[in-house]
Amino acid sequence: MKKIISTENAPKAIGPYSQAVMAGDTLYCSGQIAINPKSGELNTANITTETNQVMQNLEAVLKEAEMNFENVVKCSIFLKNIKQYAEINEVYSQYFRENPPAREAVEVSTLPKNVNIEISLIAVK
Repeated sequence: MKKIISTENAPKAIGPYSQAVMAGDTLYCSGQIAINPKSGELNTANITTETNQVMQNLEAVLKEAEMNFENVVKCSIFLKNIKQYAEINEVYSQYFRENPPAREAVEVSTLPKNVNIEISLIAVK
């Protein structure tokens, strides 16, 4: 059985998908980009700001599912420029201080709304 997870504190889905789906004790969170959920505007001043907004959006979805970053077991990072990997890691590591999840980081040619980074995750209660 699956349960759709949705919160006003993260951007609304911009297509035919859910912010997240809970299946049993596992949460599958769709990729988040740097849309400020209050204004609906992209927050892409620089890669640090953009990554922080993405992580805040993911945090809001986790909270709605009564979880936090300690529950995350896997992340997928999609970025337009692999040369920004160190800057992204600096921000990312602030959210996973101990026992970070498994992950991959993949350079891609284009992301939705022409953003620089998108992150999805899987979390377990």
